[in-house]
Amino acid sequence: MSAENCDGTLSVPLRNVSNSIQCIRDRVRDGESNEREGAFNLSNFWDTLNQAVKTVSQEATKLSLAFSRPPLPSLQDGEKLSEFILKSVLTLSTVYYWLPKSQGVTLRRQVRDATVEVLDGVLQLVEVIISSPLQSLTQEQITSTGGVWSACDRFARLPKDNKEALLVVLSSQSGVIKDAIEEMKQILSEPEDPFKDCLINDPDDNSDHDCPPNNQCMSMSEKDWQVISACQGLMKAAAACLRKLTSAVKANGDAAEPQKVAQLDDLADISREISPSVDDLALCLYPPMNYTGVENHTSKLAALLRKFLDLIRSSHVCGEAELSWVQFLEGAVDHNVQKAKELIELDG
Repeated sequence: MSAENCDGTLSVPLRNVSNSIQCIRDRVRDGESNEREGAFNLSNFWDTLNQAVKTVSQEATKLSLAFSRPPLPSLQDGEKLSEFILKSVLTLSTVYYWLPKSQGVTLRRQVRDATVEVLDGVLQLVEVIISSPLQSLTQEQITSTGGVWSACDRFARLPKDNKEALLVVLSSQSGVIKDAIEEMKQILSEPEDPFKDCLINDPDDNSDHDCPPNNQCMSMSEKDWQVISACQGLMKAAAACLRKLTSAVKANGDAAEPQKVAQLDDLADISREISPSVDDLALCLYPPMNYTGVENHTSKLAALLRKFLDLIRSSHVCGEAELSWVQFLEGAVDHNVQKAKELIELDG
């Protein structure tokens, strides 16, 4: 909204809205839920939240259309548009705060992230309108409006309880680990050393002191190949843990009781630690291989997986049918970490 298109007064309510949305967004991102007395109706919460999201989308669309072509809205109309978009944002954030932690921290985190995404989208749209010239609908405004719609549409795909929220976490973590395993599989399937070509070492790459940069020039020894194979076995055990837990949660997961909801949260928390641990190990397997770093990271991953399996065993998702694979995977973890340790300690 350049100076020649507006006397400046119309930008005042929009700027005020922008400032208010920033404050609301920051509170949602960092604030706590409002734990209320009495029973909480999750179904009613979702009905109200979805209606609030729909209203935000509608008001954002009205705002964008009003500033998409001349003439500019009157000051009175601009104030009304600003008032309505702010009211819709306030309602959305208020409804979000209804969701108590007792329904699951994992669920609440995903609803919070989706709410913040909507608020960020509306904030960006208002900022674009303030800064854009009036002559035509800018591509940036079109993109920003579409961003609000996309963020609002995401709510229809959100998990509806903590059981579903845990499954979202498990799916995400499984995908990351699958990529790491595929990368190791590709290395092992190369007919020749995939690192035989020299690459320039980046002197600024000091992200992991245990493991050397992965782009130094050095060929791989037979021992390196065997260590990678053993580590890949440990990564596959990690993937199997997540895969089996996913099946157990689908079959036995219960988000109706506070104690069981808390167990689902604990499983989600430790699940998030697995893929970074797998990535740390994978980075150590590039030449020149630092065996000390590899041993450290295999030990850390194995310890994490044992803790993970213990947590599964003690949770409500583990019935008699699940105990056998928990025990089997404990053995697989121990076997692969011991195999890697023995190979690392071999001479040559």
